[in-house]
Amino acid sequence: MKDFIELAGFSAIMIAGQFSPGPDMLLLTRTSLQYGAKAGSLTACGIAAGLVIHSGIALGGGALLFSRESPWLWCFKILASLYLLYLAIEILRSPVSTTPDEQQVDARGFFLRGFLCNLFNPKVALILASMSAPFLRPDAGPLRPWILGAMIVVQGAVLWSLWAALLQSKRIRAFYERRAKVIGIAFATFLILLALLIWRR
Repeated sequence: MKDFIELAGFSAIMIAGQFSPGPDMLLLTRTSLQYGAKAGSLTACGIAAGLVIHSGIALGGGALLFSRESPWLWCFKILASLYLLYLAIEILRSPVSTTPDEQQVDARGFFLRGFLCNLFNPKVALILASMSAPFLRPDAGPLRPWILGAMIVVQGAVLWSLWAALLQSKRIRAFYERRAKVIGIAFATFLILLALLIWRR
C-alpha cells in the first residue's frame, strides 16, 4: 500500500511537471494546432524518447554531468540555444495554415523535432533527478528506478498525445483560425526568450 501511495504521488508530481510551460509543451502545442493531432502525437513520442535518455541519466545518478561545474553543461547550453532559435525561425517562416492536412505529415521529421527539443534541454535531467530522489528509498527495491523511469516516459507520451487530440476541438480550432499568425509570433518569441534564459545562472 505504501508503494502504491508513493507511486501515485510521483505520478501526480510528474503530471504537474509535464504540463508546466517549457520548450516541450510549447513545441507540442504549436505543432498540434498547426499540423493536427497526428503530428502532435508524433512530436509527443519524440519528446518521450528524449525522456528515456534524461530519465536514465537522472535515475542512474548521472545528473551531475549537467551541474553548473560540468563542461558538458556549456556544450548543451549552446546546442539548446541554437535549436530553440532554429525552431523560432521555422515557426516565423512557415506558412500559416488553419486546416492541417493529416496526410502530409512527415512522421520522422515531427518525431525528430520532439526528440531534439527534449534532448537539448539539460535541465530536464536535473529536474527529473530532484523529483525522483525522494522516491528512491534504499529499501524500495532494485526495480524502483526502472518503474519510475517507465512512468515518466509512458505517462508523458500518453498525456501529451491526449493533449494534441484535445487541441483539435472545434472551439480551440476556431480560436486558432482567428489568431493563427499572432499565436505563431507569440510562440516564436517565447522560444527566443527561452533560448536566452538558458544562460541565466
